[in-house]
Amino acid sequence: MNLTARMRRKPDEPGIVGKLFFYLFLIIGALVSVFPFYWMFVVATNDKNAAFHIPPLLIPGGEFFNNFARVLERTDFFRSMFNSLVVATSVTASVVFLCTLAGFAFAKYEFPMKKILFVFVIATMLVPAQLGVLPQYVIMAKLHWIDSYKALIVPAMVNAFGIFWMRQYISSAVHSELLEAGRIDGGGHFRIFWNIAIPVVTPAMATLGILNFMNVWNDFFWPLVVLKNRENYTIQLALQQLFTNKDGIDFGMIMSATFTATLPLLVVFLLFSRWVIAGLTSGAIKS
Repeated sequence: MNLTARMRRKPDEPGIVGKLFFYLFLIIGALVSVFPFYWMFVVATNDKNAAFHIPPLLIPGGEFFNNFARVLERTDFFRSMFNSLVVATSVTASVVFLCTLAGFAFAKYEFPMKKILFVFVIATMLVPAQLGVLPQYVIMAKLHWIDSYKALIVPAMVNAFGIFWMRQYISSAVHSELLEAGRIDGGGHFRIFWNIAIPVVTPAMATLGILNFMNVWNDFFWPLVVLKNRENYTIQLALQQLFTNKDGIDFGMIMSATFTATLPLLVVFLLFSRWVIAGLTSGAIKS
C-alpha cells in the first residue's frame, strides 16, 4: 500500500484480515446458535433412541410424520396451538397498545406524582411473579374465570417492563417540537399519540411485541394453575403431557412436537425482524 492510500485510509478502519476474522466469528456464532434447533429437528426425524446415539446423529431421518402421529394420539396438539395463538396474540396486542400509551404519558406529559408513580411501576419488576399467583388465582375464582381465556389474557394485558421500555424509547425518539406542532394544528391528545408518536416508535413496539409473544407462548406455570380442562390447554401444557409415556420417554415424538410448536415463534420473528433491527440500531449511526 503506497503512502497516499495509507493517508486516505481512516485510522479506525479495519483491514481485510480484520474483516475476515470478524465475519468468520459471526458465521461461527450463527452456526452455534442454530445447531440446537437443527439437532432437535434431527432427533424429531429419527426413532426414540436417536437422542442417545453415539456419535450423535447429524443427518435427518424419515420418521418425522410417524413421530408426530404419536403426538396426535396422546394430545389435542393443534387445538392447544390454537389456544396459545389466541392467548399470545390477544395479550401481545393489548400489551403493545397499553404500554405504548402509558409510556407516552410518562415521557411527554406532566402530572402530579409522575416520578413517584413511575418508580412504583419499576418497583413491581422486583417482585417475583410467583408471589402474585395466589392472590391472582383468588381474583380469577371470584370472577369465575378459572379454566378460560380471560384468566390468561386479562392479568397480562399490561406489564411494567413494557411501560419502562416504551417510556425510554419515546423520550429519546419523539421530539417535543413534533407534539407542539400537532397541538398548534388542532390535534387532540389521542390524535397526536396515534398520528405522530406511533409511526416514530413502531420499531420499539415491534420489539416489545416479539418479546411479549415469546413469553406468553412459552409460559407454563400460570396456565398450569388456572386451566383444568384439556380442551383449553395451551401448547406448553400439551407438550408436558408427552412426558407421561409409560414405555419410557420417546424423544423422537417429543422433539417432533417441540419443533412444530417452535415454528410460530420463527414466523413471528421473521415477519417483524426488520422493525426489531431498526429499533435496536436506532441512534447507533450518526451523521
